Amino acid sequence: MPHIPLESHLPGITGLLEYSKATAQPIRDLTQFLLRGPSSLTEAERELIATVVSHGNECTFCTTAHTAAADLLAGEAITAQKVKENIETAPVSEKMKALLHIAALTRQSGKSVSEEAIARAKSAGATDVEIHDTVLIAALFCLYNRYVDGMGTALPADPAYYGVLAERLVNHGYTRLPQGYEHLKK
Repeated sequence: MPHIPLESHLPGITGLLEYSKATAQPIRDLTQFLLRGPSSLTEAERELIATVVSHGNECTFCTTAHTAAADLLAGEAITAQKVKENIETAPVSEKMKALLHIAALTRQSGKSVSEEAIARAKSAGATDVEIHDTVLIAALFCLYNRYVDGMGTALPADPAYYGVLAERLVNHGYTRLPQGYEHLKK
């Protein structure tokens, strides 16, 4: 049960973003830029970063939502699952393994990101911008995970909601739908 009154048809982060549109807008803008803006990392790779962090933080809503988005973007449902199980044996590039490791360290504490982890990423071909963006995405999803769980948001009543959410994230990004979310009351 949410700690504050939220619209029941908007589980997880969506209800919180609708509750406070003023604070939601800068968060949405940053998320849109980091996960859907120009980058040498694919959108699927950036969703994997969100997935790893959310999974490590045990945030069910965010883990499930970003796994679904990563799966949809990748066109398959194996990679995100394998990344959650073990980054080192997951079917991703060495560069991506190193970046996901940095994301996992960032999730623990910013001070956990070591020179060795950075050197590994650089030797695997990661650019300074990719390292920067990985840490920033990881930090942002720590914020999201704590916001969602700290406010006691509800999980969707129907697990199919995550598929609808993934399609919205892939097709519309992280911006608020112009028509709002009344259509989800159905």
